Amino acid sequence: MTQPVKVRRLTDPEGQKLQRIVRRGTMSTVRYRRAMILLASAGGNTVPVIARLVQADEDTVRDVIHRFNEIGLACLDPQWAGGRPRLLSPDDEDFVTATATTRPAKLGQPFTRWSIRKLHDYLRRLPGRAITIGRETLRTLLIRHGITFQRTKTWKDSPDPDFETKLDQIEYALTRRPERTFAFDEFGPLGIRPTAGTGWAPAGAPDRLPATYHRTHGVRYFHGCYSVGDDLLWGINHRRKGSEPTWSALKSIRAARPDGAPIYVIMDNLSAHKNRRIRAWADKHKVRLLFTPTYASWANPIEAHFGPLRQFTLANSNHPNHTVQTRALHAYLRWRNAHARHPDVLAAQRRERARIRSEKGIRWGGRPLASAA
Repeated sequence: MTQPVKVRRLTDPEGQKLQRIVRRGTMSTVRYRRAMILLASAGGNTVPVIARLVQADEDTVRDVIHRFNEIGLACLDPQWAGGRPRLLSPDDEDFVTATATTRPAKLGQPFTRWSIRKLHDYLRRLPGRAITIGRETLRTLLIRHGITFQRTKTWKDSPDPDFETKLDQIEYALTRRPERTFAFDEFGPLGIRPTAGTGWAPAGAPDRLPATYHRTHGVRYFHGCYSVGDDLLWGINHRRKGSEPTWSALKSIRAARPDGAPIYVIMDNLSAHKNRRIRAWADKHKVRLLFTPTYASWANPIEAHFGPLRQFTLANSNHPNHTVQTRALHAYLRWRNAHARHPDVLAAQRRERARIRSEKGIRWGGRPLASAA
């Protein structure tokens, strides 16, 4: 009578390793199923029972057991063969990737993007050059060639005919006259609502903010001013954007350099920034307005400083009203200006300006932040 097929007696390390693989179940499917076969056989289960357990053929179970009895746990690692010959040539792969990156409408298809199924059907039915490929193989081929499913993004060029000229003027002010260059811009609207953000918290227990459904406080706009040479940022909230808040901001900028020498102010092309009254006032007080090109607000140096201002005062906040929100903005501005990157240089510059003001008998409220608040 023939003996039933069964694994030899396992050593303790072999049994522990097989148990870890079966319990975790996170390794490759082949290793997991083979470990389960060996562990089940060591537990006294017959080949038919094991075959039903792992949903495999009985001959496969016997082959795994015999292989283990010969070489031990090395039988868990599959010996992959070379597989069948490739059906797609390099030219076919290039054709597939070119088709996947072409808008379907250009190829006469009535949709705006490909899916794997639609691309597969199109390639399979293509007259004169049918590509025989499976959906999963098609997906892995695209990934292998660096083509992934991505969200479409929009872009626009600046139509400003004076694009280069304006950038040259801004670059001159920033590189040649930084101590007399300022930037101005607004951001908003700022509402009163819980605002999501990020912060340190125990794993799996993030901070939570209450949701609101009513907006009864209206909105505000932050009008910010930035001194390039001093690395100072200040500003104030207003109910709306317009020429009056812009004029007030320009006056605070002019007060930051009370010696009467020309200054440069970089701002965007909003109509409220360049009406006739503001231009006349700027000419009279030696304030040269440098406007960024159309659709190129990135050229305004204050934009980079608005990011931290939003992140540390608005994001992850739940201000009850605009008064508290404004106080939070000003508190951050005071902290930011007190922690300047070059405090020794900035202190020397402030002492020099204070000396000039005292010699000219100019009365001014001190730091720009204090005057703006």
